Amino acid sequence: MNGHGEEQETRQTRETQRTGPPARPRAVELALGAMAAQTLATGLRLGVFEAFRDEPRTAQDVAVECGTLPQPTLRLLRALAGLGLLREDSPGRFAATGEGAVLREDRPDSIASFVHVFTDPAMLRGWDRLDDSVRTGETSFDAVFGKDFFTHLKENPGLSARFNAAMSQGTRSTAELLPKHYDFTGFQRVVDVGGGDGTLLSAVLRAQPGLHGVLFDSAEGLAQAGAVLQDGGVADRCTLETGDFFRSVPAGGDLYMLKSIIHDWNDAQCATVLGHCREAMTEDGRLLIIEPVMPDTVPHEGVAPPYLSDLNMLVNVGGRERTRDDFAALCREAGFAAPTVTVLPGNGFSLIHAAPLR
Repeated sequence: MNGHGEEQETRQTRETQRTGPPARPRAVELALGAMAAQTLATGLRLGVFEAFRDEPRTAQDVAVECGTLPQPTLRLLRALAGLGLLREDSPGRFAATGEGAVLREDRPDSIASFVHVFTDPAMLRGWDRLDDSVRTGETSFDAVFGKDFFTHLKENPGLSARFNAAMSQGTRSTAELLPKHYDFTGFQRVVDVGGGDGTLLSAVLRAQPGLHGVLFDSAEGLAQAGAVLQDGGVADRCTLETGDFFRSVPAGGDLYMLKSIIHDWNDAQCATVLGHCREAMTEDGRLLIIEPVMPDTVPHEGVAPPYLSDLNMLVNVGGRERTRDDFAALCREAGFAAPTVTVLPGNGFSLIHAAPLR
């Protein structure tokens, strides 16, 4: 090699040392995403994150606790460290990062159930046929499992309980924000339609001592609700009612609240549910939908989660995420005036508030 070539190579080496290796194309990072998700899911299933409490652990320690082999365990732990969920403080010795710590089941801020559900085969197998759903508009889940998603949950109590816990964990931030950003003054009886275990309604009732609630869902959806309301100290001001919102909803409420319900269903189904709310509410009643509101165009900086959620609705349940105009059309179809939309800060949800058409 001549001197000029050596000088050029030295400059390139120094530049690489200064700036790091060239960034991989975004498409390569995305192609590895499924592997990252499986690494995370495997750590959860094996109980890796439960092994990290208050002290660092060696790979040998974790292997003993999880019933795995030390050398493959070390490789898994290093992959989890590469994903930012653990850190390797010295060779073979690890601790949980803040992102990894919330994957422990025993923490009040745990997101373990949420991650379990969204990495479960019941959620993912339909994605193998996303191309079919894009071609036909039909849900892939039904073709793969021979039944719809919610029937599958009903027939699998363990998965149903985990799904309820996941929805509760996904609702915590909204439960904290809603009483601060929506004026419940003047309402007497709020009906939480499809309210699950009551995480949201419990927070509202705690913040509004004069308010009474009705928590309405299927028997499977309400399975853990009694304990949540009791723990929240609001069980004496809340009634549990089971039913099917495609048939009817409890009558006599002056506020009907639906969080993460509308995106599960197609437009005709949504119009039916909202129409039942319109029929059941008092003369001066109001509707409150809590959902992400999609912008008219995708932001240039890229915001993946709502669009991935939209595809998940297509693949697994047949619903969709919606824009402001989409929500306005649904409200109009169900007998409501054009809604007002308020963005909740920091969690991706909006409040869609509507009054009945007079």
